[in-house]
Amino acid sequence: MSRTILIRNGRVIDPAQEIDEVTSVAVQDGRIAAVGARAPTSADEIVDARGLIVAPGLIDMHVHLREPGFEECETIETGTAAAAAGGFTAVACMPNTEPPLDNDAAIEFVRRQAARTASTRVYPVGALTIGRQGRELAEMGLMARAGAVAFSDDGAGVADAGVCLRAMRYLSMFDRLFIQHCEDPSLAGGGCMNAGPTATRLGLPGVSALAEVVMLERDLTLAEATGIRYHMAHVSTARAVELIRRAKQEGRRVSTEVTPHHLLLTEECCTGYDPNYKMSPPLRTQADVEACRAGVQDGTIDCLVTDHAPHGREDKEREFQHAPFGVIGLEFALPLFIEALVTPGLIGWPRLIDALSTRPARLLGVPGGSLQVGQPADITLIDPEIEWTIDVEKLRSKSRNTPFDGRRVRGRAVATLVDGQWRYREESTLKKL
Repeated sequence: MSRTILIRNGRVIDPAQEIDEVTSVAVQDGRIAAVGARAPTSADEIVDARGLIVAPGLIDMHVHLREPGFEECETIETGTAAAAAGGFTAVACMPNTEPPLDNDAAIEFVRRQAARTASTRVYPVGALTIGRQGRELAEMGLMARAGAVAFSDDGAGVADAGVCLRAMRYLSMFDRLFIQHCEDPSLAGGGCMNAGPTATRLGLPGVSALAEVVMLERDLTLAEATGIRYHMAHVSTARAVELIRRAKQEGRRVSTEVTPHHLLLTEECCTGYDPNYKMSPPLRTQADVEACRAGVQDGTIDCLVTDHAPHGREDKEREFQHAPFGVIGLEFALPLFIEALVTPGLIGWPRLIDALSTRPARLLGVPGGSLQVGQPADITLIDPEIEWTIDVEKLRSKSRNTPFDGRRVRGRAVATLVDGQWRYREESTLKKL
């Protein structure tokens, strides 16, 4: 039976179509039916989005859903419920599960679980090497056929240059994105925070910024030789931003992403030894933060991601040096990006939506990222003015590991539609006519 939804009076922002105006979006049978003057005036359900931003569904291309193997920290069901509450209609999940997503059966498992329990679309990222050990290539061809949208050993970079080159050559046959966690282990040295005077003062082993830069420089050379689409995960240093900028100026097929914590926090946050500030790559200097912000502003940095990495409370409550890396962020990343980028005037809302929706869709080669007629009705409604306080005890995620608990923020997603179905909505904010 045909079902229609009319979202009207909202500020419709669609960077893919260069739309930014107060107008209507019509949905019919799970797809975008009309935008603007061609939208009908009646529907089975009419939503008044006055004061809200209506955007193509947000896409997070870097999350950890922990299933299979670490279901006590997160599952596909709970992680995507958190994603929907944060305004995301799709996520790409990394392969560092147990067992890793390094074969077609594992990719198919994620897709089956998502079809059964997920609130959003889930796109699995396959491992580059067997067991993510960096020694033998995984069967990327079979994984691509099973539905892997990209490949990465995230959590570890492929340290061996020969293995990395072979992986790139293999992947070039499928034109899938090569995503690298740029950290040379011989230079990282088992550190737990950014190397420098602050780490020395705290008596903690540091991770040199060179670990990120050296692997990136090597990879850019290999990527040019193989012609692959190369994507650097979670950039964190000023030098790496500049290398990406130069590569783009030279016309290379290179892209990158940044997290909210690398746009808002610095290594000084670690002075209280709170493990919620321990992440990989580590928090860097204020100069690195400014370089990352500038990289978003000038388009060097393509995408905004959470690197949502859930851990159990008992794991994060260890001494700083022995606690695991990672923080969660799906449910409150949007207001943090607003704080870091929109509020100070570095970018406007169209560029923010572009980095959170349009560009991730293009890089991954997946549906969405636009409100074009005929596209799946994946839509995010955002209240840009609402003020609220992040409270970890109210999160849908199973885990609570974030340094942003108690932070006062502005802006949040108030509803998400996936395939024309409400997967999250705040009835108190939406007005139904």
